[in-house]
Amino acid sequence: MEILKYMENYDYEQLVICQDKPSGLKAIIAIHDTTLGPALGGTRMWNYDSEGEAIEDALRLARGMTYKNAAAGLNLGGGKTVIIGDPKTDKNEAMFRAFGRYIQGLNGRYITAEDVGTTVSDMDIIHEETNYVAGISPAFGSSGNPSPVTAYGVYKGIKAAAKEQFGTDFLENKKILIQGIGNVAFTLCEYLHQEGAQLIVTDINKDAVKAAVDAYGAKAVDPADIYDQDCDIYAPCALGATINDATIPRLKAKVIAGAANNQLKDTIHGDMLHERGILYAPDFVINAGGVINIADELNGYNKDRALKKVNMIYDNLLEVFAIAKRDNIPTYVAAERMAEERIEHIRGARKQFLQNEHHAISRLK
Repeated sequence: MEILKYMENYDYEQLVICQDKPSGLKAIIAIHDTTLGPALGGTRMWNYDSEGEAIEDALRLARGMTYKNAAAGLNLGGGKTVIIGDPKTDKNEAMFRAFGRYIQGLNGRYITAEDVGTTVSDMDIIHEETNYVAGISPAFGSSGNPSPVTAYGVYKGIKAAAKEQFGTDFLENKKILIQGIGNVAFTLCEYLHQEGAQLIVTDINKDAVKAAVDAYGAKAVDPADIYDQDCDIYAPCALGATINDATIPRLKAKVIAGAANNQLKDTIHGDMLHERGILYAPDFVINAGGVINIADELNGYNKDRALKKVNMIYDNLLEVFAIAKRDNIPTYVAAERMAEERIEHIRGARKQFLQNEHHAISRLK
C-alpha cells in the first residue's frame, strides 16, 4: 500500500513507527482524528505476516476508533497501536516500558488500553512510564479489564437489533451463533443464556468451546461450518472481515450483531446485507462498551456512571436503524453519517471560534 496516499484518502493525522532493539519492540501507533479530543484506542499484539499487514491493520483500527468514540458520544478521537509479535512468547517488561515511553512522547495526543493479545498487567507496566494509559489495575483507581463491559454493551445491542428485526427484544429461544469464544464472547454467552437463547459456538480454541458448552449448554460446531448454521442472529466475536463475498451467501441469520471490529471486509458487503434484508448492527456502535467504560476513567472512574452510558448503546443502535430506514441506506452508512456529523459539527464550531478570536484580536490592533 502507498501509506501517505492511504492516509490522505482517509484523512489520518499521524503514523508512528516504534522500535526498541534490546526489548524486541516493533510497534505502530496510528492516530486518525483528534477533532473531538485525544485519540483513544487499545494496543493489539499479533504475529503479523508482514510489516505492511501490521501497518494496514493499525490504520484501519484507528479509523474505526474515531467512529466508535464519536458515535458513542465521547469527547475522544481515534487511534490504535499494533505490536508485532506473538503475545504468548514475545512479551517482556522492557518491551512495554519502552512502548510506554513512546506514548509519553506523544504528550497526550494518544491514550492506550488493552486489546487483543494484551492484558491489564501489560497496561500496568506501560503505566510505569506514562499516565496516558487506561484499563490498568483497579488498585490504581482504574476499571481493570474492559471485556465484561464490552460484552454487556454487545448484549444490549443484540437486544436492540432483535427489536428492530423481529419486533421484540426478548431473546428467549432465539438461535444465536457466536463465532470466537474469547473473554468478551464468553461473558456475552452468559447474558444470552440467562435470557434463554439457544447458543451455537465455534472457536479454533477447543478448550474455550468446551467451556461454553459445559457452562451454557451451547452447541459446538466446526469453524469451517459456522456460516451454514440455521440461526436467527450471527454474532462475530473473533477477528474482522468475516462478512465477505464467500460467507454472505451461506448465512442464514436475519441479524448480524457481534463484538468483532471491522466485521465487513469491504463496504460493498454492507450494501449486500442491506439488499438481502439482513440487519447489520455496525460494529463500532455495538462494541463500544469497553471504550465507554475506559473513557470514564479519565474523569475518575465511577462504575454506575459508566454502565449508564453503556446502556445507551441500545438507543444509539435504534437511532442508526431509524436513519437507515428513513433514508433507505445500509446501516453502516447511517452509523458513519451519525458519527461524521458529530465530528463536523465540533470542527465547524471550533473553526468559527478561532475566526471570532482572530477578528477580536484584529479589532484590538
